[in-house]
Amino acid sequence: MTFSRRTLLGTSAAALAVSVTGCGKAADTPPAASNAAADAKAVLDRATDMMIRAYPETASSAGLDSGKYGALKSQLTDRTANGQAAIESDVRAALAELKAIDTSALPAGDALDIDVTRTLFTTAANGFDFKFGDNAMLNSNWSYRPSPYAVAQNTGAFVEIPSFLDSSHKIANSDDVDAYLSRMEAYAGQLDGETERVKRDGANGYVLPDFLLAKTLGQLEGARDAAPESWGLVTSVAKRAEGLDANAGDKAIAIARDSVLPAIQRQIDALSAFKSTANSDAGIWAKPRGDEYYDWVLQASTTTTMSPDEIHQMGLDELASLQARMEPILQSIGYTKGSVGARMSALGQDPRYAFKPGDPGRAEIMTFIEDAIAEIRALMPEAFETLVPGFLEVTRISPDVEAGAPGAYGGAGSIDGKQPGHFWINLRSTDLHNKFTLKDLTYHEAIPGHVWQGEYTFKQPLIRSLMAFNAYSEGWALYAQQIADELGVYDDFPVGRLGYLQSLAFRACRLVVDTGLHAKRWTREQANEWFVSNNGSNPEEVAGEIDRYCAWPGQACGYKVGHSAINRLRDNAKAELGDKFDFRRFNDAVVLGGAVPMSVLGRVIDDYIAREKG
Repeated sequence: MTFSRRTLLGTSAAALAVSVTGCGKAADTPPAASNAAADAKAVLDRATDMMIRAYPETASSAGLDSGKYGALKSQLTDRTANGQAAIESDVRAALAELKAIDTSALPAGDALDIDVTRTLFTTAANGFDFKFGDNAMLNSNWSYRPSPYAVAQNTGAFVEIPSFLDSSHKIANSDDVDAYLSRMEAYAGQLDGETERVKRDGANGYVLPDFLLAKTLGQLEGARDAAPESWGLVTSVAKRAEGLDANAGDKAIAIARDSVLPAIQRQIDALSAFKSTANSDAGIWAKPRGDEYYDWVLQASTTTTMSPDEIHQMGLDELASLQARMEPILQSIGYTKGSVGARMSALGQDPRYAFKPGDPGRAEIMTFIEDAIAEIRALMPEAFETLVPGFLEVTRISPDVEAGAPGAYGGAGSIDGKQPGHFWINLRSTDLHNKFTLKDLTYHEAIPGHVWQGEYTFKQPLIRSLMAFNAYSEGWALYAQQIADELGVYDDFPVGRLGYLQSLAFRACRLVVDTGLHAKRWTREQANEWFVSNNGSNPEEVAGEIDRYCAWPGQACGYKVGHSAINRLRDNAKAELGDKFDFRRFNDAVVLGGAVPMSVLGRVIDDYIAREKG
């Protein structure tokens, strides 16, 4: 499989290699620059190889688990302490090579690739300075969620691997079945590796808050108490191996019973041993080096140097601005009394916007999402000059883990285009969703959000396609919601626009609550109460969200920080270009520049402005 370099000349977002610094055509490049570019490419190739081999899940998710990387299809990441230490060593070695490159000798596009890669590896290396938790910065599947805990209700092999195998491990022949079964054995090893880290970290003071510990144990015990033949991990391979291996189901049951189930019990035992020492302190501030860790994870999640106080105040300011936009709409539909949050809570109880309970409602939700995708897909030529397929499936989050999972999440498919992206939706209760917010959620997770944006990264060098920056990807997903609004999807449905604005306000509240929990010592109850009363959000949804922030400090701050940065850059582009500003061409520039830190996105848009000026 050949992965081309950036080939955007002639498109609406011309190649970044042709920059305002005046780099010429390849034929005009001096020999010294050509040698420097070759050296830089070799370093990037080695870094790419390191990322893929350290995280075999990446090979499958990206469609790379054949040929050179074929052996990885039978493997999973080594989650033992020794395995993580080996990854750390490789990261630091790669970073030393990246730091040694003089980017001033490179064409602008190559320099950008090095700068972006160096930023990510530096962030990962800094994370490894904390000898606890899970640093997933270079794992393209879970890079968004570094956590101070190796295992939590939403972190760890138990949560991640069954859904990964179901959605990303392709089965087309008997060898693929064997590889799946090998990965089931490796999954048991991952559980044991994490169990040892749980023991080590717990002895050093990194114990889950008691409410997260109870939730995590509840999930693990639920799987332990279910018959292995009913596990999604087992039924997935049994169903997909039909006609390829008649015994696949029985083999999977045996592995589940003999290897995975005992490993789950060992993890339950290890976590249960900390029940007597766990307390209700929700924030990372309560752990050793907690403040230092929060500073790092905020930088990793926002790709800025904003302080907790700055982010907290930003959230308050953004919330006030958004609620000022919501006020006249609420007035127009007859909701005139009480705070904006109280009125949105009342709107959320309106039966006109509720889905049916139980399985009929679940089916209704899936149809609603598919209809929303069809509608927005038809509007994409109005928002982009350069289009991508938007290849995706809508999939329910496994009932095995949905109790601790977010309301939804999404991501692009494989680079080769053979595996679709996914919009995973949590259907543990139909009350989690309503008809005035679900469209907006669909735009965020699917089109033109995560699935859509992710496909543009496939136009980048391979290493850039494998990278993710939380503030960029989540900031884009919020901007995708904004694009949908700007395309007029709510012009005849003002309550839907309220849902969209409430969603943005939801992310503003995250800035307040995340920093409140981890820097200002808020309690879990305080965070829940503040969020529900100020945004009028579903209390059940908020409860799950607050627990998520407790397990993933900082991650929730990337969304609104990234979204606001994109809008500031757009406002600047409008001011600079005047009548030359084109909505579609700006959107192209943001997505075709690839996933980057927020500071680098400014350079990408500066180059776009220079090109548009001619």
